[in-house]
Amino acid sequence: MPFMSGLKNTLFLWFLCLMACGNMGNRDTLAPAVVNSEKTQDETAIIVAANRTSEYLKYLHNKKVGVVANPTSVIFKNSDLPQQGHTHLIDSLLALNIAIKKVFAPEHGFRGQADAGEAVKDGLDTQTGLPIISLYGKNRKPTASQLKDLDLVLFDIQDVGVRFYTYIATLQLVMEACAELDIPVLVLDRPNPNGHYVDGPTMEEEHQGFLGMTPIPLVYGMTIGEYATMINEEGWLSGGLKAHISVIPLENYTHERSYSLPIRPSPNLPNDQAITLYPSLGLFEGTHINAGRGTEYQFQRFGAPFLSKEHFMFTYIPEPNFGSKNPKHKEMICYGQDLSQHPRMDSVSLKWLIDAYKHSKDQSRFFKTSGFTKHAGTAKLQSAIETGLSEGDIRKSWQADLDRFKTVRAKYLIYP
Repeated sequence: MPFMSGLKNTLFLWFLCLMACGNMGNRDTLAPAVVNSEKTQDETAIIVAANRTSEYLKYLHNKKVGVVANPTSVIFKNSDLPQQGHTHLIDSLLALNIAIKKVFAPEHGFRGQADAGEAVKDGLDTQTGLPIISLYGKNRKPTASQLKDLDLVLFDIQDVGVRFYTYIATLQLVMEACAELDIPVLVLDRPNPNGHYVDGPTMEEEHQGFLGMTPIPLVYGMTIGEYATMINEEGWLSGGLKAHISVIPLENYTHERSYSLPIRPSPNLPNDQAITLYPSLGLFEGTHINAGRGTEYQFQRFGAPFLSKEHFMFTYIPEPNFGSKNPKHKEMICYGQDLSQHPRMDSVSLKWLIDAYKHSKDQSRFFKTSGFTKHAGTAKLQSAIETGLSEGDIRKSWQADLDRFKTVRAKYLIYP
């Protein structure tokens, strides 16, 4: 590929120049197109770890590297204004002659085109020619043969801080596989847009699986780097193994700071509104209620044909689109509620779930029993809703587990 060859030569010369000039500061980037050459105007801007190249290139030189990545794995052109553009981490590292051997793709795939739950296939990336190894197809944990030719695995994926969002399960399985082969793991940290609170039911051991592999609440209030350390130190890898992990931290991040994701982390989380509502409306994924899939307002509305149209005046019709090829209740009128203007959340809300159940014409059709329990992490939540327990009483039942988790969580926080 002549373009990539020329770009690599140009970028490598630029990188050597920066090294010679002693200009490898924390805000450097890897390509001329993404350099913010002037001193930042905002010294408090959040700097993602991928932009802190001087902190992690030393781990990668002269190593055969595997990268766990998706469309969010980017270096921003301007750390202060990430919405102004980016280069993909893979492209930047290849341009600097880092020996990337393969890319591991999580749910939704490396380029982010697959539906939720849709198998991701192995293949070759058309833009780089790198082999793509699916971690959401035949296997969700890298095999020994897939890892045997690697010296290091780099993990860089934007998470949203919700237990059933599967990127943290992928992280755990990658750490476990690497621990078994004594391969180091390097985690580039990114902000958690739901990192300002801890809430929801805690995953019970008997229900653990890919939607929740550890005893954490629905919203756990940690960055992916903090959580990786917790997995390791709490002995949550199979057989009590420990991975050799290094976390490259964020700059200027605190858990209370809001962070607007400039790239959608998956096809059905298109904006900040969807992300703030996802912990609450994501519970509808384990029911027969549509949570906005098949519209441009995913996780900003909910509805179903069997909800009471006298109670729910808002209507919409799900249609196949970029985010969902076959949404629930496709091409049917759904009665429900629009939440696209709801304020930023600081807790998990059950009011919409309870309201929908109460005003369902056929409550026997409401829950996908096993699916709901996997999302909730406990069978108790469905039972509580079916018996008419109030939201307040349900929330009280979470508190002891939340208090215990917060004590453990505090040991692994990198940021205030």
